[in-house]
Amino acid sequence: MIYVVIVILALIAAIVAPRFMPGALPGLGGAHGIAIARVLLLLLALTAILETSIVKIPANEVGVVRKLYGASNLADGQLIATNGETGYQAQVIPPGTFRISPFFNVLNTLDYLPLVTVPQGFYGRVVARDGAPLPAGQVMADAWPEKDFQKFLDAEYFLTHGGQKGLQLSVLKPGVYPLNLALFEVKIGFIKNGKDVVANNDEIYNLQGLTKEETPLDTSITRVPAGSVGVVRSSVQAKGIDCATITAKTDAEGLAADLVPQGCKGIWADSLSPNDYYLNRDAYDVTLVSTRVTALEFKGGFTRRYIDLKVDSKGDFTQSERTQSFTKPNDSADSAINTKMEGWEIQQELRAVVQITPEHAPIVVAAVGGQSEVDDRIVVPSIRSHVRNVYGGTIQVEQLDDKGVRSVVTRPTRVLDTIEQRPVLEKAILERMQVDGRRAGVDVKEIRLGESVIPPELLLARQREQLAGQLKLAFIQEQTAQEQRQKTEQARATANQQSDLVTAQIGVQTAKLMQDKRAAEGRAERLYLEEQAAGQTAQANVLGKDSVLRLQQMKLVIDVLAAHPDILKNLNLPRIYVAGGGNGLEGAAAVFGGVFQDGAGAAAADVVKK
Repeated sequence: MIYVVIVILALIAAIVAPRFMPGALPGLGGAHGIAIARVLLLLLALTAILETSIVKIPANEVGVVRKLYGASNLADGQLIATNGETGYQAQVIPPGTFRISPFFNVLNTLDYLPLVTVPQGFYGRVVARDGAPLPAGQVMADAWPEKDFQKFLDAEYFLTHGGQKGLQLSVLKPGVYPLNLALFEVKIGFIKNGKDVVANNDEIYNLQGLTKEETPLDTSITRVPAGSVGVVRSSVQAKGIDCATITAKTDAEGLAADLVPQGCKGIWADSLSPNDYYLNRDAYDVTLVSTRVTALEFKGGFTRRYIDLKVDSKGDFTQSERTQSFTKPNDSADSAINTKMEGWEIQQELRAVVQITPEHAPIVVAAVGGQSEVDDRIVVPSIRSHVRNVYGGTIQVEQLDDKGVRSVVTRPTRVLDTIEQRPVLEKAILERMQVDGRRAGVDVKEIRLGESVIPPELLLARQREQLAGQLKLAFIQEQTAQEQRQKTEQARATANQQSDLVTAQIGVQTAKLMQDKRAAEGRAERLYLEEQAAGQTAQANVLGKDSVLRLQQMKLVIDVLAAHPDILKNLNLPRIYVAGGGNGLEGAAAVFGGVFQDGAGAAAADVVKK
C-alpha cells in the first residue's frame, strides 16, 4: 500500500508542484528546471508502480494468490475462488515464474509455499478443504481415475469437476508436486523403524508451509513380500462395480466366508500378489499371509527325569537319579504335547510343516484371521488332539508270524513305539491332520516326531542290557588286542633273530640234503652189492667156490697194492718158488740150495715138480 501512496503523491507533485516553484532555480533555467522535476517525479511514480506489479516465484516454491479486491465475495462455505471472487484463488503461480502484472501486488497478496515432496517408499495423504460435500454414509472422497490424476492436482479443475471435500482416497505417489496448499493439506507419516526412520514424525504441508508433528500416522507403501499374499479388507466401494457377495469355502465341510470382488467394500476375493502397492491405509487394511512352508515346533515346557547307570571295574551296576527342566523356546508354536500310553505319561516334541494356499488365504482371513490366528486357533489344537488320539489308540504295524509270513496287524500303541515305530506314528498323525488341514485351508505337508520323553524306569532294563553287551564287546576287543599284541611282539622278535633263523633254516635244509644223498648212496651200494653177489654166485657155479674165493683174495691183494705201491718197495719176497703136488723133499732141497748160492741177487731156481 505504501507504494500506491508514493505513486499518487509523485503524480500529484509532477502536475501541481511546478506552479508553486519559483520562476528560476539557481543554476537552471526556469523551463528546464520544471521539466527535470517532473521527470524525476514520474520516474519515482513508475518505480513505485513496478514494485507493485512484478511477480517473481523461486524455483522451489509455489505462489498461492489471495485476492484482496475481487468482483464478488465467496459463497457461504466456499473457501477457494474459481471466478475471481475475493479470497484464495484456485490457480497458483508455478515455481520459477517472473512476470509483470500492473498493480498485482496491490490487488492481491502472495503466499510463497514449499513444493510438496513425497519420498520413495511412502505416499502423500491428501485432504481437500473445499469441494462438493460427501454423500451420506461415505467417509472418503471417490478415487480419481489414473488417467485424470494430474487434473486432480489442479485445484480449479478439482473444484469445477466434482472434486469432493474431505479425505481423498487417491494418494500422492513419490515425487514433487506444486499444489495449491490453500485447498489441499498433505501429510506424510513416518513410523520409527530403527533404520532410516528414527522418530514418529509427520510432515504436514498446508498454508503454514512445511511443519512437523509427532503422531502415529503411517503412510508407507503396502509391500507384499515374496512368498506371501495380501488379503485386502476395504472400507470404501468404487462406483460402477457389481459388488454381489461371493460365498467361498475351503472344502465341502471346511471354512466358509463371504467375499466381494476387488474394489468393493469388504474382504476381496482376490488377494494381492507380491509387489508394492500405493494403497490408502485409511481405506484399505492389508493382512499379509505367508504362502511359504512354515514349520510349527512343539518343544520344551516340561521337567525330565534321568536314571544314570555306572559300571565299576568288577562289572557291578550302580544307579542315580537326576532331573532337568526344559523351557518353551520363544519361537516355538507351543510346548511339548503331554500324552499317556499304557498308564505312563509321555512328553512328545514334534515339528509340523504347514502351508496356506494363496486361493484359500482370503477365506482363512475372513473366517479366522491372520496367520497367527490360524496357527493358534486351528492348527496347534488339532495337532495336540490327534497326537493324543494316536498315542492313546491303536496303530497298524507289520510283524512276522511263526511261519515267517509278514502281515499287518492292528494293536494298541505302546510306549516303546515312540522309539521303534516312529514312521508309523508320524504317518498316522499326518493322515488325520491333513483332513483337518483341508477344512481350514491349510496344507499339512509333514509331521516329524522329536524327542520322546519316556519314563527312565522303562529304559532301565534296556540300558543294563546294552551296558552288558558293551562290556562283552569290550572284553572281546581287549582279548583280540592282546592276541594281536602278542603276534606283533613275536613278529618283532622273529625280525630281530632273522639271521640266526636263516642260518638254522639253511642247516636244516643242508642236513636234509645230506640225508637224501646218503640214502641215495645206500640204495646204490645195495644195488651194486646185489649185482656183485649175483655175479659171484654165477662165477661160483662155473669155477667152484674155492677158486672163486682165491680169485677174490688175489683181487683184493692187487687192489691194495694198486692203491699203496709203497708196500712193494719194502717187501722181501721169496727167491725160490717150488711148485708141485708131491710129498718129496723138492721144496726143502730148493731152499737149502738157494742158501748156498753166491750173491743175494742171484736168480731163483725154478723147481717144478712133475
